[in-house]
Amino acid sequence: MTSARKPVVEVRRSQRRHRTVSAYRDGERVVVLIPARFSRAEEHEWVDKMLARLAAREQRARRGDRELLARCRRLAARYLPEHPAAANPASVRWVSNQNGRWGSCTPADRTIRISDRMQGMPGWVLDYVLLHELAHLVVPNHTPRFWSLVARYPKAERARGYLEGVCAAAGLSLAED
Repeated sequence: MTSARKPVVEVRRSQRRHRTVSAYRDGERVVVLIPARFSRAEEHEWVDKMLARLAAREQRARRGDRELLARCRRLAARYLPEHPAAANPASVRWVSNQNGRWGSCTPADRTIRISDRMQGMPGWVLDYVLLHELAHLVVPNHTPRFWSLVARYPKAERARGYLEGVCAAAGLSLAED
């Protein structure tokens, strides 16, 4: 999610909650938990506070392009060691314009782009997407040889299931690569 779009907020009031307020992201929406006794003004104040806190926490968690490239190199060394030249991207960067896929690769110029929607996902899911794009540097299309390279990642099927679940929950239909 980009900072320009305000998320859908669901406020849940609880009789058991007396003073504490918490918030968490549930897919594309933010759930804010507040005490039932809060007035509407207090609710609005706390929703704004919690959105700011959540945004700050997510900003701290954002990974830079340099870290992304280093992560790619570690994955290539571990899972594609017999392809040191081929599995060596010229650049790896976060992009905000990929709404139909998690990542993309251009083998001709050896560039990899990863959707910034991946930033809030678990590291093992990000690693799967990175390895998928690295495998395209070795094998540009989705042949059995390509999938055998991707399958070297031990959590490949689990990560694919996670991404399919994210798509299903958000009502998205994303491309394979």
